Amino acid sequence: MSADYSQIELRVMAALSGDKAMIEAFAQGLDIHQATAARVYGVELDGVLPEMRRTAKMVNFGIIYGISAFGLSQRLGIPRGEAATIIDNYFKQFPGVKRFMEQIVEDAKTRGYVETLTGRRRIIRDITSGNGTIRAAAERVAMNTPIQGTAADMIKLAMIHVATALKQAGLQTRMLLQVHDELLFEMPESEVDQARTIILEAMKNALPLEGVPVEVEAGTGLNWLQAH
Repeated sequence: MSADYSQIELRVMAALSGDKAMIEAFAQGLDIHQATAARVYGVELDGVLPEMRRTAKMVNFGIIYGISAFGLSQRLGIPRGEAATIIDNYFKQFPGVKRFMEQIVEDAKTRGYVETLTGRRRIIRDITSGNGTIRAAAERVAMNTPIQGTAADMIKLAMIHVATALKQAGLQTRMLLQVHDELLFEMPESEVDQARTIILEAMKNALPLEGVPVEVEAGTGLNWLQAH
């Protein structure tokens, strides 16, 4: 069985930033990339074209890593000015995300570190560097760490909860591997339904996010490929 967190870093970003539009999209169960494209391009959900969604997906994940207009233009193969307009429109539609990113950088400059939702800290040594290139790289690390770090905390907590729950249930199912936001299990076919219920519940509740539902997708098969 493969159990994979769905778009967990974007859900963490929505919760940490408190952005109303992004939280609303997740709460309604919308395709977040489609919903983002609709807002950025000013169209209805059913008017979002595949290339619009592709661009929105790139921006959604790029924002987490502090992507610049130059970086987005390189990834999408579009002029830098067009990329800058897309990013500007994104922040206009999701102002909470912009405020969150700016506040993280300011706090890192003041305190010298950033924190995940669980309070785990990362020291950001070059955040006040006089070298612009070094400072910009440190700012990107500062913006990314609370989001990616919180997602990492969540799956580690999930592994503890899942292992405990499986043991208490007396199942033969065993956790085999963690890969990014995914947990892989080996189990007798007779335990699939019971194990699925236990695993999904433990993963969803490992680290609750305020206002944002945590979703987990699970599949089974005779091997990892089939489980996907």
